This record gives sequence, structure tokens and C-alpha cells, in this order.
Amino acid sequence: MSNLLTNRHFHTVLFSILLLFTAVASQAQHLPDFTGMVEQNSPAVVNISTKQKKSVKRRFRRDLRIPGFPENSPFEDLFRRFEEQERGRGEGEELNPQSLGSGFIISSDGYVMTNNHVVEQADEVIVRLSDRREFEAEVIGRDKQSDTAILKIDAKELPTVKIGKSSSLKVGEWVLAIGSPFGFDHTVTAGIVSAKGRSLPSENYVPFIQTDVAINPGNSGGPLFNLDGEVVGVNSQIYSRTGGFMGLSFAIPIEVAMNVSEQLRTTGKVSRGWLGVLIQDVTRDLADSFGMKQPGGALISRVLPDSPAEKAKLMAGDVILEFNGTRLMNSSQLPPIVGASPVNRSSSVAILRQGKRMVLDVTIGELPSDDEMQSRSTRLGKATQRLLGIKVKQLGEEQRERLQLKKGGVIVTEVEAGAGRSAGIKRGDVIQMINNQRISNIQDFKQVVSDMEPGTSVAVLVLRYTGPVFLALKVPKK
Repeated sequence: MSNLLTNRHFHTVLFSILLLFTAVASQAQHLPDFTGMVEQNSPAVVNISTKQKKSVKRRFRRDLRIPGFPENSPFEDLFRRFEEQERGRGEGEELNPQSLGSGFIISSDGYVMTNNHVVEQADEVIVRLSDRREFEAEVIGRDKQSDTAILKIDAKELPTVKIGKSSSLKVGEWVLAIGSPFGFDHTVTAGIVSAKGRSLPSENYVPFIQTDVAINPGNSGGPLFNLDGEVVGVNSQIYSRTGGFMGLSFAIPIEVAMNVSEQLRTTGKVSRGWLGVLIQDVTRDLADSFGMKQPGGALISRVLPDSPAEKAKLMAGDVILEFNGTRLMNSSQLPPIVGASPVNRSSSVAILRQGKRMVLDVTIGELPSDDEMQSRSTRLGKATQRLLGIKVKQLGEEQRERLQLKKGGVIVTEVEAGAGRSAGIKRGDVIQMINNQRISNIQDFKQVVSDMEPGTSVAVLVLRYTGPVFLALKVPKK
């Protein structure tokens, strides 16, 4: 009986081990083999280093002694030796700041794609190929909005990557990156597509591909491949609290990058569509107030003057439901779609206005330059300052921690004679809400103030070290 049990136990264990090996072998068969793709595409991936010719002079403090400190103290010799050591390092020593990044060859005659932030401060750009050849590159064009740059090196018959389509990517699909993290050339990392169409706070015109591929400083500008060995994205950013990889990386869709590349190579600049509205998400409460079954679309909070939206009779309070037949699930979808729309062409915009669905035709304009947009913002800021007599700025992290404020609000830096002082607003107040509208940043503040009706009174919620308080602000007549 004992032998029978032992035999049964042996066979059970043996069967379990066989099942485990079978499962492992089956799983291994489903894991992708990247070796062939890496061998084929690595020669077209390059290392990019930059230099700034602008010299930085090393400075040292000549008198390091503490005022009033006794001359013959035991620390006198320490200060003297430290001062001599600093002099020994060389006064006026010139430093040439350098940065590292990645790129990939898109044409055999030497055009290379990378990120704008890799080369934007550079006076000299060096491209190093996989065969160790180095070339000084010419920056053909840069586009800050999409973080894309095109370089040209003097070489022929170069290996190139195959351009794919990010639109065909599926969430959960395997992808691979090749780049130079921390200067380690041709490092290969792999992961999956985590999400598509991500909108980042500082990038309104790029629907990013989110992945969990390990990306670190130096990977910027390198290619993101699908399993067919096609480039589907340009690795651009990571989300990190440490400065290193934490599982969230973002790539520019290759269609966006190639469109920018073509415009930079042919015209030297990038033209984008412009609607001229400021938008926000539709919350559940707002959806209920608008009679919508569920939140969606982009709520217009402001229509800019002399904009295509104003000419098309769009109004603040309209909810944009569709743009050229594309349904908007949230407001972040709108800027990339409008940006990719042809300038001076008519587009259809489906909106919800006072509970009724309408379709308007809008002739898309060209997005103004950064200087023009800055000029508009400056004019609005000066008008705000004259109207209320106060200046504000963004809150720093230390200020937020001190006030235990996680998000939103702007801090008052100056208070002059005007409506703000009359209302009791003080320097150091954090303005959180005006006229029942939340203030998330300076732009929100300017918009809300410019929309206030002259001669009316509005409630202003400010946060002080003693706690929050509402103030009554009398809007002056303009």
C-alpha cells in the first residue's frame, strides 16, 4: 500500500512538472524575438551630441571669511587653503556645455530626425553612426510645438529606417526602442503600448503614444519600432519623480513627426490650423446642466477676438461635440485635430448650444507664432493689471507645500491702487476662485478677469496663511 501511494505521488509530481514546462515553453513561443529587427535597424539609429560655443567662466568668491570672525582663529587656515584651491582650478576657465540624444536616418542622402529639445540650444551638432563615423550636422529646421527637429549630414548611401503608421497601433502591442540612454550607444529596450492619444500639459498639438518601454535621458529623439520593424514614433518624454524611468514614456506619432519634417524641409516652417478658442472638459455636473446624457466634447470658455471661431459665430458656452466628423470624448482631442487641419479650408463643427445641436462651418486660420501669442498674452496681462491693480504669478512647489495646496491658484506679487486693493486683496494672497470660476493658472486668471462685466460685483476666494476667505470685488468700468 505504501509503495502504491509513493508511486502515485511520484507520477503526480512528474505530471505537474511536465505541465509547468509545457506552459513555460508555450509562453516562450508567444514572446517576440527582437534580434532580427535590431540587427536590421540598428545601423540607421544614430547618437547625437551637441556643444555650445558660448563660454561659461568659472567664478569663485575671493573673500570666503565670515564677517567679524577672529583673524587668528583655528579656521583661518582652512579658509585660506580653500581659497587657494579655488584659484588653482583657474579663474575664467571655459566650459563647453554638452548634451546627448538619439536620432534616426530617414533618407539615404543624410536627413536625420530627432527631438527639438536635443538640439535647440546647440551651436554644434555631432552625429555618430553605428560604424563610428562622425559628422557635423546642419540643423535644417526645428519645431518646438511638436518637439521635432531635422538634421542633415554630408553622407550618401546611408542605411534608413522603414516608416510605419502609428494609427494602426493597438494598446497592448509590443514595441521596441533603440537609443543612447546616458550615452550608452544602441541600447535596446522593449515594452508595450500603454495608451494612445495622450495629451500632456505642455504639448497641445501632439497626441502622444504612451508606452512602458524603458526610456531615459539620451533616448530622446530615438525611434520607436513596432514588431514589423517600422518606426511608429519618436521617443520624446518621460514622466518621472526621480529624473529616471518610472514606467511612463511618451513618443510622438510618426505621422505627426513626418508631416513636420516635410514642412521644415520644403518651406522651412510649420503651418498649423487655428480655431481661436479656449476650452475645458465637460464635467458630469456641467453635462447635467447642458442636458447631455454623459460628459464629452470641448466646452468653449472664451472665443478669442479676430479669430476664425469669432467669425464663425462660435460662442462661450458652446460645447464642441464633433470636428470634421470626429467625435470628441474630451477637450484634449481638439487641438491636435485642428492643428492638423488645412489652413484656409472650411471645416464642419458640430456644437451643442442651449440644449440644441447645431453644425457650423469654420474657415480654419493659421496658428499665430509664439511671439504673436506672447504679445496677445502680454497685452491681456497689462489690461488685467490696469483693471484690478494687481500682479500674479504661478505658485512654486515650496509655496504649495506650505499652504497645503495640491493644485490650482495664482499668488499675488504686487498690489497697487485699484479694485483689488479696495476689495482687500493683499500681497501673498493665493487667488483660487473668481466669480465661481476656478483659477488653475495665470491664463485662467486673465480670461476670467477679462470676461467680468464692468460695474458688477464678484466674489473672490483667496487663501491666506490664516485660512481661506471670500472678498467682494467691485469691477471698475473700463
